[in-house]
Amino acid sequence: MTKAIFIASVEPYTGKSLLALGLVNSLLGKTQKVGYFKPIITQQLPGQKEIHIDAILDYFALPISYEDTYAFTRQEALQRMELEGRSEMLNTIISKYKKMEETCDFTVIEGSDFLGEGIAFEFESNADIAKNLGVPVLIVISGENKSTAQIISSALSASQGFESREVQVLGLVANRVQPEQVDDVRELLRMQLPAGMMLTVIPWEKQLQSPTMKEIRDALGAKVLVGENLLSNQVDNFVTGAMMLPNFLNYIKENVLIVTPGDRGDIIIGALQANLSANYPKVAGIVLTAGTEPDEPVTRLIEGLQTVIPILTVQQGTFGTTTAIGGIHSRITADNRKKIELAIDVFEKNVDTKALDARLVTFQSEGITPHMFQYQLVKTARSQRKHIVLPEGNDDRILKAAVRLVTQNIVDLTILGDEAEVLASVKRLGLTLDTSAVNIVNPATSENYEVYSATLYELRKAKNVNLDMARDMMLDVSYFGTMMVYLGHADGMVSGAVHTTQHTIRPALQFIKTKPGVSLVSSVFFMCLPDRVSVFGDCAVNPNPTAPQLAEIAISSAESSARFGIEPRIAMLSYSSGTSGEGEDVEKVRQATAIVRDKRPDLKIEGPIQYDAAVDPSVGSQKLPNSEVAGRASVLIFPDLNTGNNTYKAVQRETGALAIGPMLQGLNKPINDLSRGCTVDDVFNTVVITAIQCQDS
Repeated sequence: MTKAIFIASVEPYTGKSLLALGLVNSLLGKTQKVGYFKPIITQQLPGQKEIHIDAILDYFALPISYEDTYAFTRQEALQRMELEGRSEMLNTIISKYKKMEETCDFTVIEGSDFLGEGIAFEFESNADIAKNLGVPVLIVISGENKSTAQIISSALSASQGFESREVQVLGLVANRVQPEQVDDVRELLRMQLPAGMMLTVIPWEKQLQSPTMKEIRDALGAKVLVGENLLSNQVDNFVTGAMMLPNFLNYIKENVLIVTPGDRGDIIIGALQANLSANYPKVAGIVLTAGTEPDEPVTRLIEGLQTVIPILTVQQGTFGTTTAIGGIHSRITADNRKKIELAIDVFEKNVDTKALDARLVTFQSEGITPHMFQYQLVKTARSQRKHIVLPEGNDDRILKAAVRLVTQNIVDLTILGDEAEVLASVKRLGLTLDTSAVNIVNPATSENYEVYSATLYELRKAKNVNLDMARDMMLDVSYFGTMMVYLGHADGMVSGAVHTTQHTIRPALQFIKTKPGVSLVSSVFFMCLPDRVSVFGDCAVNPNPTAPQLAEIAISSAESSARFGIEPRIAMLSYSSGTSGEGEDVEKVRQATAIVRDKRPDLKIEGPIQYDAAVDPSVGSQKLPNSEVAGRASVLIFPDLNTGNNTYKAVQRETGALAIGPMLQGLNKPINDLSRGCTVDDVFNTVVITAIQCQDS
């Protein structure tokens, strides 16, 4: 068992960062205190940070200063060795690592990058550092542009190189292997590597290797003419625009970069039109060569377009530019969250994390951190895939979240809306949506429209709804989506980015209805605070609940808390703690607490109690010294909607907490409501918790 792992390579561009991101993400799903250390980094320009360190610290918000994550640049390490010898260099590295080890449950150590001269020095240094830190090595080799025999030779050579220096090799990862080679590489390596060594073969993932327009701009030293806001566009291939326009259009592929002289106005306009056309794939951008820019009429036309792809200009000629583009190695940077999420997804699909966990230290973490909570949410949702309908296909946030959900294989999706409009929006946003994994349905033209209308009529005819009214109502996406859930054509629904709460949940109240034994629909937010996750209820539905209703909200919230892995300790909030206060509002909370204790004696509950006494151990022990809940509350029940809604928003804005929800409780089938001010992350997280709710219904 160990408290660290060393990710090492013996060549450049192996994809070590994929392993580092995946490991840190996996470990943060189990414990809060994860460190990241890169002993020797490449020399950085003044004011710049090493990109792997920057990406990991930024994405995971690790509470580690940048200066503590490395010991030397390569030049500094070489100078230290020349002046004081290898042992002094190692002593400094060990000292820095040990300082991090003291505050972390586990540390991911990443070896050097083998960029530039001094490869022999780097291999010996990595082996020496791993040996002296006493941590096992996970070796990463690249299969890029290698035959199967070359991959096997590289793997065995790297493994023997570390083992001959008495470094424990935990496992070997062959990354960027062509799909047709994967089985042969795995079989041959399994036969020749030691029996106890972990083996992972990761196939080539084009999207990870494809550079963005920003990387191309930086590598070429290009000037941006237009489209700066779309420099995150990914470039999967490039073509030279040197032919006549009709022939050129045949060469446009998905996410293509067009390289052409600036005086080829026909190619430029043709590329822009192709990007707007539903009949052509998405164009990533254009690079204009030889220092030329479009003529004034073409420039004026471009500037008047609403959607403009990035257009760069360079001084080099076309041949030199294409050669330079072909030599770009894309790297995972802090500002490319899409690529970070893809790297983590590739890691989880290909690495046997259970086998890895068995070889690494196990943690007994107290409580649950936000990252642990979100990690477990996604893992649980994936374990039993559900079908969610998103009625608001005309909203950009919904589409961006849908792409993430599909890419990460979390749920099956139906998006409501006109298919041509939805796909046009996807293209406009620079997204890549796998249409084979998403069902896009227009209620007005759906084959189920008449069946849904007739079903609604039967359900609501006693409420004076006739068939024509039912048909009109079924054109409303909220009614259509809810009917999909009612009839089992989807497992759950998430809406509210555009529509009001009432608009979203009215159909559910009309015919989904509440669970047996539940009289009230209520809601909770999962408040992801810096060091814990709390459950806030009810902050979205019931304006002024009675004592029995408040008790029902508390019981439902406790059940939701337990279902999502948070031990329920219920605080019934009021402006008074214990027996000290009097008044109608305090008495309501006191009665609600008594009802919960009577109905559910197994639940830990305290009330009435003030917010500070509920969450602050020192205040809680002073005001209610013998309470199991005071100072440790995980489920906070607010006395009314005014208090709850304002408190959750105040906590969210002032602390930077992530508020996941509201999640509705009490319905027969899961329907959840978004805030109209929701973010893409809010949509993503709400779909995930809805999918988990579906597993119980």
